[in-house]
Amino acid sequence: MVYALPMSTYISLTSTGWTTWLPILLIFIILPVLELFLPVDSANFEEKIAADEKNERIYDWMLYLTVPVQILMLICFLFVIQATTFGSIEYWGRLISMGLMCGIVGINVGHELGHRHSRLEQFFGEILLLSSLNTHFLPYHNGGHHLNVATPKDPATARKNQLLYTFWFTSHFSSYFQAWKLENNLMRYQGKSIFSLSNRMVSYSIANIVLLATIYYFFGTYVLLTFIVAAVIGIGLLETINYIEHYGLQRKQNEKGRYEPVRHHHSWNSDHVLGRAVLFNLSRHSDHHYNGSIKYQVLKSVPTSPQMPTGYPGTVVLAFFQPLWFYVMNRRLERIQ
Repeated sequence: MVYALPMSTYISLTSTGWTTWLPILLIFIILPVLELFLPVDSANFEEKIAADEKNERIYDWMLYLTVPVQILMLICFLFVIQATTFGSIEYWGRLISMGLMCGIVGINVGHELGHRHSRLEQFFGEILLLSSLNTHFLPYHNGGHHLNVATPKDPATARKNQLLYTFWFTSHFSSYFQAWKLENNLMRYQGKSIFSLSNRMVSYSIANIVLLATIYYFFGTYVLLTFIVAAVIGIGLLETINYIEHYGLQRKQNEKGRYEPVRHHHSWNSDHVLGRAVLFNLSRHSDHHYNGSIKYQVLKSVPTSPQMPTGYPGTVVLAFFQPLWFYVMNRRLERIQ
């Protein structure tokens, strides 16, 4: 299931007409509708089986394989879009399909690999994030979001009644500047210049410039701008997922102003099977925040986790319709607070 999007994107890039919209239909219509009828699966591995599954290499190789897949899809996209008429059905279908690849494969899998302890796995994650022009995600997500989630300090936590369309901007740009702040502080602590290549934001910025310059040199302005729009679509999808993951949830403060530790009830969870399968179990987000080092295949469903009304694909669609979103989610917030 995790390769359903890459396969449908390949069809989009190699076909014509409405078939180029197949990935969009898959993510925003087919999967959400199916999840309305499929049963929810909240079962967890038994402890011994979980210990075995955690070390099964097949799960790691499924992650690693996304790196060449993403690179090949990006290269294919650059060549195909160069010969695609601007504004045509094929243009918009292929553009949005690549945007979904940037968000779901580039950023989502980059996020999973960015949590790994192996430097090689982190490097794979950096390549995926670079393909989506969202490399700052890694320093802020690990060093800021996981620390400050469900507090006013975290721009990637949506407040109750906050508009999705303003959240896109506040979350993305605040996270970007906080990533610089985190890396600059780390350089000062290590006695290095903030302009050192050891500063990940410096090296990431150079990598982004090199990638964009390379695309411009070989493909020209039209393809470069189209790729940037695809990356922006991917980033918008990421921020929409950020929005639904912690909407309205808050950690309590004690009398000294310190926030309670992160627990399962500080993230929205979903056990809908298709969303879990397509997104590498991302929707079991409560357990991920409880312990960010847990591998995706053994994330647990915990009864204390607040539950989304449906899987990630359907909940993302719901978030686009803000009045309906507030009606559904605010009622759920009232029941758990």
